[in-house]
Amino acid sequence: MSQPPQLTPEQRRAALDKAAKARQKRAEVKEQLKCGQLGLPDLFAAADADEMVGKLKVVSMLESLPGVGKVRARRLMEELDISESRRLRGLGDNQRRRLLERFAS
Repeated sequence: MSQPPQLTPEQRRAALDKAAKARQKRAEVKEQLKCGQLGLPDLFAAADADEMVGKLKVVSMLESLPGVGKVRARRLMEELDISESRRLRGLGDNQRRRLLERFAS
């Protein structure tokens, strides 16, 4: 098994800062979904434009929607044939369309 690359302290600090910003950005997006400030069409557009949002797991996004908890999110993913490890940017056109149809206002 290979070892991860050795980083200088500056590189490590930069990587940790980038990871913290990504977690904060994804938390903000989930909060906006929870409050209804952000809809799925806007979320998918943001995922295509922003790598940090695109790496948000679909199950985590579903759990952030009002009225969807952990159990319902996993049932929906199984029903819509979406892998539990799938991220927003990795969703296919049909999967996105089915999610949009399911949560159409």
